[in-house]
Amino acid sequence: MLDMRSVRKNLDVVRQALANRQMNLDMDQFARLDETRRALLTEVEALKSERNASSAEVAKLKRAGQDAAHLMERLSQVSERIKSLDEEVRKADEESEAFLYSIPNIPHESTPVGKDEKDNPVIRTVGEVPSFDFTPKEHWEIGQGLNCLDFDRAAKITGSRFSVLWGGLAKLERALVSFMLDIQTKEHGYTEVAPPYIVNSDSLRGTGQLPKFEDDLFKLNFKDYYLIPTAEVPLTNLHRDETLEEPDLPRAYCAYTPCFRSEAGSYGKDTKGLIRQHQFDKVELVRFCRPEESYDQLELLTGHAEEILKRLGLPYRVIALCTGDLGFSSAKTYDIEVWLPGQNAYREISSCSNFEDFQARRAGIRFKPKGGKSQLVHTLNGSGLAVGRTMVALLENCQQADGTVVLPEALVPYMNGQSVLRP
Repeated sequence: MLDMRSVRKNLDVVRQALANRQMNLDMDQFARLDETRRALLTEVEALKSERNASSAEVAKLKRAGQDAAHLMERLSQVSERIKSLDEEVRKADEESEAFLYSIPNIPHESTPVGKDEKDNPVIRTVGEVPSFDFTPKEHWEIGQGLNCLDFDRAAKITGSRFSVLWGGLAKLERALVSFMLDIQTKEHGYTEVAPPYIVNSDSLRGTGQLPKFEDDLFKLNFKDYYLIPTAEVPLTNLHRDETLEEPDLPRAYCAYTPCFRSEAGSYGKDTKGLIRQHQFDKVELVRFCRPEESYDQLELLTGHAEEILKRLGLPYRVIALCTGDLGFSSAKTYDIEVWLPGQNAYREISSCSNFEDFQARRAGIRFKPKGGKSQLVHTLNGSGLAVGRTMVALLENCQQADGTVVLPEALVPYMNGQSVLRP
């Protein structure tokens, strides 16, 4: 979340940021709440000062054997008023904080201003789009032709938007996870983490999923538990309410986890196939760094995600999300979109974001510079990559006219020498 004092002093900046994000929030209401809260604090502090002075005077009068009844009566009235005001201040704090939690991050000055995804500029395009001498199929047709992708049995077991992978595709999923983790840990310096797949509400609040996106989460029917929507949540919260040492920065973690999203409001979009499922797998990258280096770290992290696509020979492009398409917690985001021949379109396979200190303020993650006061870290994250969507891209880009799929050389060792998926 944003700093309350900064919001108070820069209301016009926040209003402009909201307008650029195509969001409507009544910042006048925030100003009224904040003014009421500060007035209450001023009154209660004055009364507490009066109470302290009066208490001292009562004690003085009693030591001198003088009557202090009039002061004691006033003390009683002041104490009652303080008690009432303390409750009003508590409620005002809750209202102000709730409003603060509803304000998105301020976009970085380099984030392009725009209304929606149509205004996202392409930063770079990498690789050549493949040409086929046959009409390329979509991934679900290829997977079902291989007898490896089963939606009917998944629907029987659970419901819609789930899948069962058989044989070659199940093996390919496992190979992709190992391939991605090996590159990030062996070559890019990430520490691999195996976090819980269930988190509490404090963790989700720390990374910005709560309270804004509660409808997209799977909440368990006991305790304060949720299934993770992304490994970003447990990885970032590893250091919640901690102060890191400056020499330990930057810190870089990666994790493979399943992810769970209800996709509220997305029905009718990508309901067929593996693009938008309630359960999917992802290798996530999370970085903690000093504020002055976070935008260099964003470029680095984005490059780490891109490297997976380069090794697999998959054509892709990088776009910068405009203000109207930017995520709630992000100050700047690059989306990596992979080419899907079956859809004749680029589709998102990774989002790489710099949250600056937005998450760190919520989660209480700080660092201690040598000889200085502790400061909030900057946090970043990105998919490296979404495993299911990488599989989709491989099926569509590597498909052959006879229904087989020729795998990239980089994956063959992870497939125990298998280079072709056959029915």
